[in-house]
Amino acid sequence: MHTSVLLKEALYYLNPQQNGIYVDATFGAGGYTKAILQHTECTVIAFDRDQTTIPTAQKLQLEFGERFQFVHDKFSNIMQYISKVDGIVADFGISSMHVDDASRGFSFNKEAKLNMQMGKCDISAFEVINTFSEEKLAQIIDKYSNEHLAKKIASMIFHARKKQEIQTTTQLANIIYEAYNKPKHYKIHPATKTFQAIRIFVNQELEEIETLLNASIDLLKPNGRVVCVSFHELEDRLVKNFLAENSQKKEKINKYSIEEKNQENKPFEVITKKPVEPSAEEVRLNPRARSAKLRCGERI
Repeated sequence: MHTSVLLKEALYYLNPQQNGIYVDATFGAGGYTKAILQHTECTVIAFDRDQTTIPTAQKLQLEFGERFQFVHDKFSNIMQYISKVDGIVADFGISSMHVDDASRGFSFNKEAKLNMQMGKCDISAFEVINTFSEEKLAQIIDKYSNEHLAKKIASMIFHARKKQEIQTTTQLANIIYEAYNKPKHYKIHPATKTFQAIRIFVNQELEEIETLLNASIDLLKPNGRVVCVSFHELEDRLVKNFLAENSQKKEKINKYSIEEKNQENKPFEVITKKPVEPSAEEVRLNPRARSAKLRCGERI
């Protein structure tokens, strides 16, 4: 079962208003969308590139009518569908629906064909693992996961596929396990980082996030907010840096006075000076929430 992470906090920072138009960039199981529509009389335009989300969207359309619109597409294409909105919310984490469905090939704990596609993608994990050069594999694993054994894992994948194609998730996980010299104890499974890296590359996740953040500058009306929930350092760093680079810097002159560091017209004010994290109770009820961080910026 999918549980929306930091739902109350996301709703609080998005601050939806009556008759406003809001974007749920990562519809998934519809948790954020439903909460926004129930909160006030507004409109939500939701995006998701995953075909399996369509039935859930159809149910919400029956429940909320014209107040809800669904776009089956990547959120990076948002500018093709929308001109101005009052707020954008996005949960960049991988959906439980993806992990729990073994056939999607996201989990190293379940036997399945290598896939890892969230929806519309140009390539699959199978193609990456079986056709990319050893050097390219090492680059991907290192860049998208900071895996310290990236070169060794890439080398072992490269040599293993010479004997036979690597077709399944468990085949790949076992190769990575071997690269770690079959550890008896580990805090996280040895395959975790490599699977993350391949998934991010297949779905172009960081490029998607960058495109959405940049689009938010033109899409948001004055006082409109962008609320982003990230689940690993690469995502959070993108959001943090974007808000820092696009917000007015302030400098303390003395204990009585603060002035703008520069007078450039920056489009955002950072609302969350520090990332908002889930409560201990939320983590207890939903362990997948433990690494979540929420950041919010308001369009000036």
